[in-house]
Amino acid sequence: MHHIRLQKLLTFLENEPTDPFLKYALATEYMSQNDLEKALFYYDDLMTQHPDYVGTYYHAGKLYERLEKKPEAILIYQKGMQIARKAGDNHAFSELQAVYNSAVGLDYEDD
Repeated sequence: MHHIRLQKLLTFLENEPTDPFLKYALATEYMSQNDLEKALFYYDDLMTQHPDYVGTYYHAGKLYERLEKKPEAILIYQKGMQIARKAGDNHAFSELQAVYNSAVGLDYEDD
């Protein structure tokens, strides 16, 4: 099933090579298959070619953290918060702020 979905997404991307949603869908699909290198390729492409695509930053940052690249993840979260604020996307902003706070050690959990 994953293979069929992946093939369809790659075919769609051939026809619409600049569509940020398709790149995001591919990154997500590669993450679900645990192909971190290909997921990283699409997240990095999104952040470079489509920097205003707010949804990228949370997942890209989480992937960088998973790859033990926390300083890069923190920068991604910061950039994502700027983009979300500029877009007026308060939900994305609060999610990014939460993972940013966690990454920098500012967890405020109630005991």
